Amino acid sequence: MTLTPISPATDHALMARALRLAERGAYSTRPNPMVGCVIAHGDEVVGEGWHRRKGGPHAEVLALAQAGARARGATAYVTLEPCSHDGSTGPCADALIAAGVARVVAAMRDPFPQVNGAGFARLQAAGIAVESGLMEAQARALNRGFLSRIERGRPWVRVKLAASLDGRSALASGESKWISGVPARRDVQHWRARAGAILTGAGTVLADDPQLTVRLPEDVPEWQREFVPPLRVVLDPGLATVARGRVREGEAPTLYVHAPDARLPRGFAADHVAVPVREGRFDLGAVLRMLAERGINEVQVEAGATLAGAFVAAGLVDELLLYVAPTLLGAHARPLFDGLDVATMAERHELRIVELRRLGEDLRLLLRPVSR
Repeated sequence: MTLTPISPATDHALMARALRLAERGAYSTRPNPMVGCVIAHGDEVVGEGWHRRKGGPHAEVLALAQAGARARGATAYVTLEPCSHDGSTGPCADALIAAGVARVVAAMRDPFPQVNGAGFARLQAAGIAVESGLMEAQARALNRGFLSRIERGRPWVRVKLAASLDGRSALASGESKWISGVPARRDVQHWRARAGAILTGAGTVLADDPQLTVRLPEDVPEWQREFVPPLRVVLDPGLATVARGRVREGEAPTLYVHAPDARLPRGFAADHVAVPVREGRFDLGAVLRMLAERGINEVQVEAGATLAGAFVAAGLVDELLLYVAPTLLGAHARPLFDGLDVATMAERHELRIVELRRLGEDLRLLLRPVSR
């Protein structure tokens, strides 16, 4: 089949469109990756789709259904290598072959072991031109949680914090409601909705009694309302919180992580798992590996200074989501982190600002370690 030349600008524009479609699955596809697909003849789009939910049709299948017979001879732009294995749906590579597409442009290879180049190989064996790497950085950023779980064996870790201008998270008494304003608190719900798990410690449950649920505004688009409730994870060595707290209520599942020698209360029926404790503290790496085995791509930590500091000290934080309010709490208020023990400037934890946005009177900073 002779391919009609397509300009790089057209390729770029249509891949960008596929990435925007893929992002619509941010709240609902986990543990699967977010994938978007656009099928076009030149710059004429004849079909498009995105993966909405695990077990549902993949992006390529939806785009092909929309394109119908016009898929023959077209280019398919897909944000991730088409799958080549039978899961809850059939192989997307086979669907593209059967539809007669002439060319597949993928943003990146899928590192999932059952794919990892096999999809590309199947397409090429059928005589389809395959190109990979267009807007790969953007595709990797979109699926950073999925890629972290597959490539590193642990979820992407985001620590959410709210602070005063003088870097304090609560008054000395522990009171912290509310440092940030309403727009910032609404924004947090969107970050929760894309997380596979929201993690906290027993101290936060006992002191603040959080729900750790997603409460999106009513005016969000329909595709955002399809979110999958994130798993609520409570690190509680001695199971001191199992009989109390709103974290037990609602439809969202809750997982209690406890020490191996913890005594389970009589009749205890909640989901729970034992994780090693070292010198009185959980092995946070083991906690994350356990969550990865449960299919968790992204973890949002919403905890006090001790647990937040422990994640930073262990080098397990991939990004900080920091809301800064124009207020001062004073020298006796509680810090954002405990236990970092920075003695010299050479030991400081350097961060880079990925994004800065104003929300009402507050600032939202997305920061990542300079090594990320």
